[in-house]
Amino acid sequence: MDMVTTILVCILSAMAASLSSAGGVGGGSLYLPILDLVGGLDLKTATALSAFMVAGGSLSNVLCNNLLLLNGSSIDYDIALLSQPCMLLGVGAGVVCNVVFPEWLVTALFALFLGLSTVKTFQAGFVCWNAESDGVVRVHAPAGGKGVEEALLMEEEGGGAGYETPWAKLAVLMLIWLCFFVLHVLNGDKDGKIITRVRPCGLKYWLITSSQVPIAIGFTAYILYRRRRNRHNKPDQQKVGMDTVVYNTIEALPVVVFPMAALLSGVLGGLFGIGGGLLINPVLLQIGVPPQVTAATTSFMVLFSSSMSMVQYLILGMKDIKQALVFSAVCFVASIVGLVTIQRAIVKSGRVSLIVFSVSAVMALSAVSITCFGAVDVWRKYIDGKNMGFKLPC
Repeated sequence: MDMVTTILVCILSAMAASLSSAGGVGGGSLYLPILDLVGGLDLKTATALSAFMVAGGSLSNVLCNNLLLLNGSSIDYDIALLSQPCMLLGVGAGVVCNVVFPEWLVTALFALFLGLSTVKTFQAGFVCWNAESDGVVRVHAPAGGKGVEEALLMEEEGGGAGYETPWAKLAVLMLIWLCFFVLHVLNGDKDGKIITRVRPCGLKYWLITSSQVPIAIGFTAYILYRRRRNRHNKPDQQKVGMDTVVYNTIEALPVVVFPMAALLSGVLGGLFGIGGGLLINPVLLQIGVPPQVTAATTSFMVLFSSSMSMVQYLILGMKDIKQALVFSAVCFVASIVGLVTIQRAIVKSGRVSLIVFSVSAVMALSAVSITCFGAVDVWRKYIDGKNMGFKLPC
């Protein structure tokens, strides 16, 4: 890219990062069209650069949520623990589907899914807005509602305490990340080149790939066991503030809800070639998790998935690392600006629903941009005479 194009891409990426950060989503669905249609990069290069940009934006979001903006962290580590193994497993399955399905089908499914999700998220935003309006009138009323409305009333009554960072849970999350990362490294790239010489789609390849299933199930079962044991050991423990809302929300749901939602989000994320943040975020909102907790937790989970992709690209010999670092730094700074802006708007207006509407806006823009981007890509391949039907996984 020449200097003018690079500056234009940086400006557009900064705008996308600010908006995405406000909602706690990665923004990869906005970066890809910018890099391809504006920057003129091929899909492979654009995907690699997008991973760096998502990681940079998510890192700043997590740092802000833990250190700068909130009185404690809004990240719910229980949701992250219950979701992360199945989300990483789903990404692997989605990538296989992405290889098998024709591009036109992937684009159509993405447009359909995001269109429906955008409508549902906008509806959730209006419900949240109405609940907040009702809560302003009943500031001193008992918090008898659930989810967002209960969180709003608690914050108005001064009970919005954040979470402390549980280092043991963070260590487990890092271990999950390392296990899946090692499996991807062992499999290598499509040519079987990396530390090991695993033949693509050979017996060793599928054994390594299928081992993700017992690892995800094992970690999820262990997390559920530890959670149940801690609950029995401390039955009288009282949680306060926002933690009460999310704790009660989790307790009121079947234990398989979060792993199954994360698995579906991972599959769709791998299928569409984007991070799972844009997909798990509306799921958590629909479940009833408060918007601020949803945004912080989703961004935290996206940091794990995007950093894994980023390191994989480095190991596989990615080029243009300096350019990737520049774009990542732009998204890092822009994400801080977006997060600070939305937090000040929330404090000034008392409307947590602004987060929901920012997520809706990102989803709507993503639906339009990725659909246009996918249509252009499909047309290019059609003109070049490439196969437009289903393909073998290898």
